Amino acid sequence: MELTVSGPIGSGKSTVAKLLAARIGSTYMSTGDIFRENARKHGMSVEAFNEYAESHAEVDTEQDNFLIERMRKGDGLVIDSRLAGWLSYKNGIEAFRVFITADYATRTKRISLREKIDESVASDLISRREESEAKRYRLLYSIDISDTSIYDLVLDTTAMKPDDAVQAIIERMRELSA
Repeated sequence: MELTVSGPIGSGKSTVAKLLAARIGSTYMSTGDIFRENARKHGMSVEAFNEYAESHAEVDTEQDNFLIERMRKGDGLVIDSRLAGWLSYKNGIEAFRVFITADYATRTKRISLREKIDESVASDLISRREESEAKRYRLLYSIDISDTSIYDLVLDTTAMKPDDAVQAIIERMRELSA
């Protein structure tokens, strides 16, 4: 069974997913890394590639079809992806789905520190990317990315350490498997 970790930019999903994969002895996979690599191959920033993807649906469908096929293999991956929870749900793929969130100010601060940019620039970056992604997911798949009803666990990491988030996920998995 796959374990998907989804959530908005700066929520801590990548950090938590990496730690979780290491803790449970699973392989970590990031669709964000794949998207960034595709942006580089096209000679674009992530933001520009997001905008490009709005009018080039094949950018998303190729990556998403790749992800769906990987999840169907059932390798027990920990998948860090904004859309993996929804793609597994819509395609009937067995998965433990986690949605990680944090308040906007915390997410802005995290991105500012990670990217070494001013918080106002980070806020603008987050807004533009989230608008672009929400629009694309709605048009391509009729998905409202803010709908968390399909997740097995919704976790707010605003005031939570990554190790505590990992522990909460493991505990919830145990509860559901008992």
